Amino acid sequence: MSLPTRRTLTLVLLALGAGAAMRIWFIHALAQVNGDGLVYGAIAANWLTRGVYGYEPAVVGGRVIAPTLIRLPGYPLFLAVCFRIFGLRNYRAVFYVQALVDLAGCLFLAGFVRRIHSRRAAAAALLLATLCPFTANYVAMPLTETLSVFCVALGFYAFALVLERPRWPALLLLALACSYAALLRPDGALLGVTLFAALAVYGRRSLGLSRALRMAAVAGLISLLPFVPWAYRNWRDFHVFQPLAPRYATDPNELSTPGFERWTKTWMADFASTYEIYWNVPGGPLNIDALPPRAFDNSSQYVQTKQLFSAYNLRQRLNRTIDDGFDVLASARIRAHPLRYYAELPVVRLSDMWLRPRVEMLNIELRWWQYSLHPSETCIALAYGALNLLYLIAATAGAFFRPRFAGAMVGYLAIRSALLLTLEAPEPRYTLEGLPLVLVFASVFASAAFFAKSDRTRGKLAHSDRPPPPA
Repeated sequence: MSLPTRRTLTLVLLALGAGAAMRIWFIHALAQVNGDGLVYGAIAANWLTRGVYGYEPAVVGGRVIAPTLIRLPGYPLFLAVCFRIFGLRNYRAVFYVQALVDLAGCLFLAGFVRRIHSRRAAAAALLLATLCPFTANYVAMPLTETLSVFCVALGFYAFALVLERPRWPALLLLALACSYAALLRPDGALLGVTLFAALAVYGRRSLGLSRALRMAAVAGLISLLPFVPWAYRNWRDFHVFQPLAPRYATDPNELSTPGFERWTKTWMADFASTYEIYWNVPGGPLNIDALPPRAFDNSSQYVQTKQLFSAYNLRQRLNRTIDDGFDVLASARIRAHPLRYYAELPVVRLSDMWLRPRVEMLNIELRWWQYSLHPSETCIALAYGALNLLYLIAATAGAFFRPRFAGAMVGYLAIRSALLLTLEAPEPRYTLEGLPLVLVFASVFASAAFFAKSDRTRGKLAHSDRPPPPA
C-alpha cells in the first residue's frame, strides 16, 4: 500500500481542522441537554453510582428501585465511561469525545470510498462529511446519533476490508460495528442485516459461496453475543423476552397506549405535529387548535377529539378509557379512508423525514415557514433545506455511476426507509444514519463531475503546450 503524499496529508488535515472548528462552534453555541438526553444521562449515572440500570432516581433504603429496559445499553455505557473519566454528568466532555468520534467516522467513510471508487472521490467524501452540518450539530447533544452514524461508516469500511482482505481482524471489526449499532438503537440492527447479507452476496465470487456464508454467519453470531446478557437481564428483572428495546419505549409495568398511537397515525404527517402533540403525551397539555384539518373528517370527529383532549388535560395522563376512546376514533377514520392510512400518510411522513430542513436541533422556530414572524430563521431553514436537497440530488446522480457495493448501500437505505414507513411520529433525525451513504454517492458524483472536468482541462492545456508537428 502506497504512503499518502504531502498533498493528501495537507487535504486531510485541512478537512479535519475545518470539521473540528464547526463541531466546536456547535458545542459552544448550540449544545442541548434535554428530553431523551436526560433519560440517557440518568440511566448512565444510576448504573455508574448505584449499580442499577434505571432512569428514575427513586431510592428506598439506599438503593434504586426503578430498573428499566426502555433504552438499549450501548449509549448509557458510553456516557458512563465518559462520566467515570471526566466527571459525573460532565456533558461538555461527552460532546468533545463525540466530536472526535464523528471526525473518525469521516475518515472511515473516506477510506470506504477510496476502496470502492478513487482517491479523488475519497477526498470529496472527506470534505462533504467533515463539513456536513446535519451530522456535525448532533455532537453537541447526548443522543445516539453521532455514534450510530460512526457505526455505519465503520461498518461499510470494515465490510469492504473483509472482501479485500478476508482476515479475522477485519471480520471482528465488521461484527463490532454492527453489534454496537444495534446496542445503540433497535433500528441499528439493520446495519448487520444489510452487511452480513451483502457479505454472502458479494463474497460468493471472490471468496467462494461456502466461505462467504461461513464468514457472514460467524460475524453475525459474534455481533449477537452482547445481547445475551441484556436479554437475560430483562427476563430476570421483568419476566419478558426483550433482546432489543420495546417499540414504544415503555417498561412492562407501564400503561401502553395503542389507541392513541393508532389515532396519531391517521393524520400525523410532519415534525411539527410530533413536537406539539405526540411529545406532549404524557405530562404536557394537548391543544386541539394545534391539530391540522386532516385530523377530522367531520364535525362529529372534531367533537369526539375535543372531548378526549379535555379528559386527558385534567391530569395530563392517558388512562385506559381515554386510550380506548382514541382507538374507536382511529378505527372509524381508518375504515373511511384506508388508502390514506396505509399508503398516503406513511409516504408523506417518510418524505418529511428526508426532505425537511434539518434545523430541529437549532434555535429555529418550529414553524419556520412563517416568514412574517421570523424572517431570518425562515431564510436559515430554507438554506438548510436547499443544502439537504442538493445532497440528495447529488447522491441520486452518483448512484447512476454504480460504484462498487452500490447494491448494499441502496439496500440499506431502502430497508431503513421501509422501517420508517411504519412510524407514526416523523423526526428528521431518523434518517441521519442514512446520510453517510448519501455522502458516499454524492462524493462519487462530485468526483465525476468536477475532477473529471479538471482532468480534461489539464489535458487540453498540456496538448496546447506541445510543439506543432513538422511540416
